[in-house]
Amino acid sequence: MHRNRNHLRSALIAGAVLAALAGCGGGSKDHAHPATGTQAAVRPAQPKKADGLPGMPPVLDPKDVYAADRANQLSPVVKDFPSRVYVPNTNSNTVSVIDPATYKVVHTIRVGVQPQHVVPSWDLKTLWVNNDRGNSLTPIDPRTGRAGKSVAVHDPYNLYFTPNGKYAIVMASLDRELVFRDAHTMEVKKSVPVSCYGVNHADFSPDGRYFIVSCEFSGELLKVDTERMKVVAQQKLPYRGAMPQDVKISPDGKKFYVADMVADGVWVLDGDTFGKPTLLHTGKGCHGLYVSRDSREMYISNRGEGTISVFDFAQDRLTRKWRLPGGGSPDMGGVSADGKVLWLSGRYNSEVYAIDTGSGKQLARIRVGSGPHGLAVYPQPGRYSLGHTGIFR
Repeated sequence: MHRNRNHLRSALIAGAVLAALAGCGGGSKDHAHPATGTQAAVRPAQPKKADGLPGMPPVLDPKDVYAADRANQLSPVVKDFPSRVYVPNTNSNTVSVIDPATYKVVHTIRVGVQPQHVVPSWDLKTLWVNNDRGNSLTPIDPRTGRAGKSVAVHDPYNLYFTPNGKYAIVMASLDRELVFRDAHTMEVKKSVPVSCYGVNHADFSPDGRYFIVSCEFSGELLKVDTERMKVVAQQKLPYRGAMPQDVKISPDGKKFYVADMVADGVWVLDGDTFGKPTLLHTGKGCHGLYVSRDSREMYISNRGEGTISVFDFAQDRLTRKWRLPGGGSPDMGGVSADGKVLWLSGRYNSEVYAIDTGSGKQLARIRVGSGPHGLAVYPQPGRYSLGHTGIFR
């Protein structure tokens, strides 16, 4: 989310009140109580269907959805791509390209208006720049670093792909739609209106049959049937003014984690039952979620206080907190192919942070354009991409 989206949020919520739309307005005055652990928060997972989404590549390890994401385990498709960090600057309408070996910006690409995220395509061959207010997607060839001709796509705040590679899913935040498009041509196949505000981020169940979506402006979550392309459940988060952001599934597939920048923590949810979630407090402005290459930890950016919290999946608790020297606004990003560096954009500081995942030490602070947001580290390990800044399976 950028500075202007606060104004948009206020306008949208005001519109909701005027229209008397149920379920998309303010919220309960009762705050959830933060927890130090999450075991008691989640109901036992119901048995999952043995068959996955038709056409989806077989799951490598039923106990770890990230089994294909091990350090340096690059697909033959991307193994010869130069290692780069692609940073969309929402206020500058550019993408800064960083060489991670030198921590230097080596190229600046002009794109459309208000680029929000750089998203790897399902087949790993293209990086799509989401020009939200420019109503377009700009393709970048990660082999050459060159941008191609933009494709007209309305309100592409964020972009995901179904696990079988059949559809791209545009998070049309202001249009209040999930738009299923052909994954290659971007031709519209089905538009799904939603009754919440600010569809934003998502992640998929291990079998690919459903995905959980965050709605940042109305503080809600959606559960969507992937094959039917239909919202099958919806709930309001139990926190006044909640603003859910990034969504990530646990390695064992039993829990979803949803960052909330107003509740200052992560909601923990059983996706199968879609029951009431529990809040794990991390820090002010909790925003981005990134899983380590060994699937043991999750790095959580707290944009409002310039910190990164580290969550241990096996221990089911927070174990460390890293503080950026001199502060900052760590937002969205990704983990390097070797797993040694966490890259995050500095949303309000026109900079990018490189952080050692072993020690939490800041390795570099790199100046980029104004309003850096959903940066993509590329290439990364994995067989295919589910979208956002790089969710790989």
